[in-house]
Amino acid sequence: MKNILITGGAGFIGSHVVRLFVTKHPQYHIFNLDALTYAGNLENITDIEAAANYTFIKGDIVDAAFIDQLFVKHQFDGVVHLAAESHVDRSIKDPLSFVKTNVIGTVNLLNAAKTIWNGKYEGKRFYHISTDEVYGSLGSEGLFTETTAYDPNSPYSASKASSDHFVRAYGETYGLPYVLTNCSNNYGPFHFPEKLIPLFINNIIHNKSLPVYGDGKYTRDWLYVEDHAVAIDLVFHQGKNYDTYNIGGFNEWQNIDLVKLLCKIMDAKLGRTEGTSEQLIAYVKDRPGHDLRYAIDASKINKELGWKPSVTFEQGLEKTVNWYLENQTWLNNITSGEYATYYEKQYN
Repeated sequence: MKNILITGGAGFIGSHVVRLFVTKHPQYHIFNLDALTYAGNLENITDIEAAANYTFIKGDIVDAAFIDQLFVKHQFDGVVHLAAESHVDRSIKDPLSFVKTNVIGTVNLLNAAKTIWNGKYEGKRFYHISTDEVYGSLGSEGLFTETTAYDPNSPYSASKASSDHFVRAYGETYGLPYVLTNCSNNYGPFHFPEKLIPLFINNIIHNKSLPVYGDGKYTRDWLYVEDHAVAIDLVFHQGKNYDTYNIGGFNEWQNIDLVKLLCKIMDAKLGRTEGTSEQLIAYVKDRPGHDLRYAIDASKINKELGWKPSVTFEQGLEKTVNWYLENQTWLNNITSGEYATYYEKQYN
């Protein structure tokens, strides 16, 4: 049985990846490493926590000695690295936290893998998950491809760009086998409600303001998180070593159009008159360094590995809304802070 380390597996995307790997690959023992910072929530993975091929480990990738000991103890055959600070607004307020986790944490993992594998790379793989924000901002036309030059504009995207470069440098310098993916904006179940879609779902439920930056015409490509997890599974098993794949949802939406669609869906689900929730929209001062448009060209992963999204944005958004409305206890635990006690209740 191979031992696979998944970092950040109690977070939004990570929890979906952990669930998929644990249930789909009984030939692996999955070790889920998460520091359980504010966005890490073990309630995201209660359905698989008792699985025989699953182990949760609380720990911080910034702690190099701890990471080294972990690799010695468990002799990991593969790493799927998702742990990251990811919220742009938080990176503007506290850039150093993003440097520590996203850059130093990634290098700690790379060093541990390099040491343990010691040049014996057959059957080994380091998979680094990154973001399309490393490419900077697009104009009204064009798409990000795997060869687009990096041009990060926020502390968050700069930290992810740096970690990407370190992964590639370890491949070039030490021969460490890696694959790297850059994805567009994820959405779906278990999304921490500081991000646009879950935040606005919660605000609409409670008739709170929907703050839209600037004129609301910022454009993003949206990727349903379960489709992303499937893509990650595919790249980990079939992607080419030392290669990069862009993963996108083929869904470009201006923020204001997305918000209005969300309002329409929520009004229908909550039995409100159409247009009611739109009255909650409030345009607010733009944030610094706000990129105008992101759009992913995901044709490479489609052609080489056969991956494509399973849902349209409209379908995925309705599934997302349904999940949040059916799981308001989870949402209330997040917004109240109750989720933060789950680790102590279960593991202390």
